[in-house]
Parts: sequence; C-alpha cells; structure tokens
Amino acid sequence: MKGFDVIKASVKDSDYILSLLKEVAYWLKDNEINQWGYLLQGGDDSEILQAIENQETFVVLKDDVMVGTFTLSKTKSEWDQHIFGVDDTNDSLYLHRLAVFPKYMGKGIGKSMLEWIEEHHQNKKHYLKLDCVADNLRLNQFYLENGFEYIGETDNHSKYQKVLSGR
Repeated sequence: MKGFDVIKASVKDSDYILSLLKEVAYWLKDNEINQWGYLLQGGDDSEILQAIENQETFVVLKDDVMVGTFTLSKTKSEWDQHIFGVDDTNDSLYLHRLAVFPKYMGKGIGKSMLEWIEEHHQNKKHYLKLDCVADNLRLNQFYLENGFEYIGETDNHSKYQKVLSGR
C-alpha cells in the first residue's frame, strides 16, 4: 500500500484496535447504518482479542499512526459457519472487521487494504470471503466495486467472495 505500512497486530495494540472498532461503530450508528451495534456493548471483545493473540489481525499505519485494521482468518469461526454453511474444502480466507478511522475514510484506504490482502495473502486458499449487513447499501456496493461476487444472503447478511490470484 503506497504510503502505508501493514503489520500484524501485537497484544500491545489491543486497546487501540478495540477503540478504533468502537469509534467506527459509533460513526455507523450516528450515520444510521445498521452495522456493528453489538460492538458498542462489548460484543465480540473476547473474539477480537483472541484474533490479535492468534496473529490474525493487522493494523494499517500511516506515519506510524494507526488508520485502520482488519482480521484475516484461515479457519472458519462459528459466525462464518453460520453464514457460509458447511464447507469441507477449507479453501477460503475469512475477512472480518475491516475498519478505517472515520477521519481517514473516503481516502481509498479500504480499497488499498483489500488490494494488500490479495497481494500478500501467502497461503494456498482459493477464495477471500466476507459478510456484511444486507441493508448497508454503501458497504455492499463497496465490495462489489472491489471485485467481490455476491453469493447470497443468510440471516440478513450479504455474503461475498473473491477468487485470490497467485495461488
């Protein structure tokens, strides 16, 4: 990513990542976007911290300041199982909690994060999969514009996948 560094998060980044995700959740709520409200009550805090400990979470830095984060899992979580169903092929990476601090939104950072994931995924997985709230039209459009294929809806969540190159 031009002008940015992407590194694996460390446990010392935990509080800042939780703060970033909650700030984004408040921004979503303030903009009447039905996504991530559960984060405001501490929902997923333990899962977020576990993903950091498992070295599945990354931070995006500009001039040594965190501007974004995402989690990339090689295995299905319970949520992924619920949304995507049973899949014994184990051929997918799962993207969770892609977030950019509100003051850095609209600058192409989210798109750059997706491009970085594609270029640096370093595994033999065939697909990158993610979900988002179905009525978050702007986010759904974002994923479509970035080459993801809509593959259906489960429990009011749109499901997307993208073939990873360089396999």
